[in-house]
Amino acid sequence: MAPASGDPAPPSDGAGADAAEAPPEPAEALADLRETVLAYLRQEAVDPLKRLAAWLGFGLLGGVFVCTGLVLLALGGLRALQTETGGHLSGNLSWAPYGIVLAAVLVVFLFARAGARARRRGSPEEER
Repeated sequence: MAPASGDPAPPSDGAGADAAEAPPEPAEALADLRETVLAYLRQEAVDPLKRLAAWLGFGLLGGVFVCTGLVLLALGGLRALQTETGGHLSGNLSWAPYGIVLAAVLVVFLFARAGARARRRGSPEEER
């Protein structure tokens, strides 16, 4: 039976098939294996760690800025309470501006903590 027009002709002897299917040399196989393993490690370990480091870096930098801003805001509020209330919070009540600012900082802390807990409760890890 003759091969169809699109089918390749079968080899006339077995020598042509053996030359095309020759196994790679051990050095080439090891080099290929090394490249494959390194590419896999880069894809599955190094790249996610780089993304995690960038995410953590931005998060830490944002946290530093937010904390610095809150400290400056608290100090500004303290200074405003001390100067703008005139003589009302002086003498025996000189501690009151410090207590008011401390209470305000605690309220902000509790709101932040409640928000973090609510966010953690809604995460997919908790649903398991």
